[in-house]
Amino acid sequence: MAGGKEIRTKIKSVRNTQKITRAMEMVATSKMRKAQDRMKAARPYGQKIRNVAAHLSKALVEYPHPYLLARENVRRVGLIVVTSDKGLCGGLNTNSLRLAVNRMKGWRDAGVETVVTAIGNKGLGFMSRNGAKVVSSAHGLGDTPHLEQLIGPIKAMVDAYIAGDVDEVHMVYTSFVNTMKQEPVCEQLLPLSGEAFGQPEHGYNWEYLYEPAAKTVIDDLMNRYLEALIYQAVAENMASEQAARMVAMKSATDNAEKVIGNLQLLYNKTRQAAITKELSEIVSGAAAV
Repeated sequence: MAGGKEIRTKIKSVRNTQKITRAMEMVATSKMRKAQDRMKAARPYGQKIRNVAAHLSKALVEYPHPYLLARENVRRVGLIVVTSDKGLCGGLNTNSLRLAVNRMKGWRDAGVETVVTAIGNKGLGFMSRNGAKVVSSAHGLGDTPHLEQLIGPIKAMVDAYIAGDVDEVHMVYTSFVNTMKQEPVCEQLLPLSGEAFGQPEHGYNWEYLYEPAAKTVIDDLMNRYLEALIYQAVAENMASEQAARMVAMKSATDNAEKVIGNLQLLYNKTRQAAITKELSEIVSGAAAV
């Protein structure tokens, strides 16, 4: 059995850890509220531009944009993996990366090659360690997503799609459902189709008037579409990260309290055993005299 001094040292160590986890929980709670506000602000615009772009995929236009044209033979798929830069957020990154790996295995079994764009340190490190072909990356985004930090890595994947080096582009991120639930999601970004976003079949095609020209309007709209979806995905992932970290640190703080209770009980038993032993030695000595 451990001595009293050793147990007191363990109790002090666990208490110090508990203070850290409680502080991290409070910080994550504060950041989560701000991240949720950004995420909720981005959702209406993101959903609306999804609908417009999906309607456009059904429209009869004189300018067929490359983002709207599905390719018959898919030889290579681009996968954008959105994760956090930091850990200590439960199974958030593990679940997203597991979904990404399962998709990559399915494509590999079908004879389709995969190239990866990693957003976040955790995804970049995981993909590099597992031998995935990482063509671009972004990390060190902080607590607030900035579109200018994302445009460069995403443009590398989009340029590969336009050049024909990539036939489809998918994105894996964590969708924020509520504080206790975050779900990993894999959705197809390119090529865009109405069915991919749940657009009902009306039996007719949409008709639009373009000013000044169809090419100018559609090019700009498709770029805004990609930017909005990627920004929203990163915002959702950041809100999910802070929620998961808050829950994980709350669980760690509660577990530390239980460990301290068990160690305190063990310390009391050890101390009681030592006192009983000393009393027994004194009684035995007195009886011998």
